[in-house]
Amino acid sequence: MAALTQVSSNKCCGGFQKVFEHYSTELKCRMKFAIYLPPKAENAKCPVFYWLSGLTCTEQNFITKAGSQQAASEHGLIIVAPDTSPRGCNIEGEDESWDFGTGAGFYVNATEDPWKVNYRMYAYVTEELPSLINAHFPADPEKMSISGHSMGGHGALICALKNPGKYKAVSAFAPICNPMQCAWGQKAFSGYLGSDKSTWEAYDATVLVGSYSGPQLDILIDQGRDDQFLSAGQLLPDNLIAACTEKKIPVVFRLQPGYDHSYYFVFSFINDHIKHHAKYLNA
Repeated sequence: MAALTQVSSNKCCGGFQKVFEHYSTELKCRMKFAIYLPPKAENAKCPVFYWLSGLTCTEQNFITKAGSQQAASEHGLIIVAPDTSPRGCNIEGEDESWDFGTGAGFYVNATEDPWKVNYRMYAYVTEELPSLINAHFPADPEKMSISGHSMGGHGALICALKNPGKYKAVSAFAPICNPMQCAWGQKAFSGYLGSDKSTWEAYDATVLVGSYSGPQLDILIDQGRDDQFLSAGQLLPDNLIAACTEKKIPVVFRLQPGYDHSYYFVFSFINDHIKHHAKYLNA
């Protein structure tokens, strides 16, 4: 197994908030991930809640702004929050824009040059990272769930939909629900996956819902009504809800008046999400 280097460790809510660095074989670069170990982890294996962050974020945003540690401590959940893309791969253009390249991996496995060697965030999040966590920490490999915000909400939804039964629960904050139909998704998918739009369907939650045939998924989505990206047509939750309704996939969609796209919004409802996940992870 890959060697882990501890970057930081802070006592928090009776447990420890840590950050580790390792060399990723999928991404061919050094990567950081944050992990919260609840008090329960000192003497028992714990379920793991994976959190995927949004555009421009690192492993730091969620652990410093979301306030998830208290609820994770109470429910005995390990929380793992990886970075959002490979870093420092010396790919021409990787740092040119905020919504593509560094900080914007979109949780896909790129198939286009020059991105396909490093930009394999989907494989990293669904395979390499869980293997690493299960090998090095007191994690229950049978009990994992996934959530995320914005681009990470898109990531959480596609990971759950593409791997029936792998995740016990899924939720999202202001997810990019139908990336094929919005500017962010079209830019990212064109760059990482090429011009053949049929290949994009494998990473679009609204499309994936249409062909889902696994164990029942109980999806929780919170969306701020005053989210600037909702009104700009980047998130398109209505398309996902329509697809879920047609397939009879239960989705609780909460439109929260007055809230925007920021971590103030995530902080306000994170406890509800952790409770939602704990119901399935601790069952």
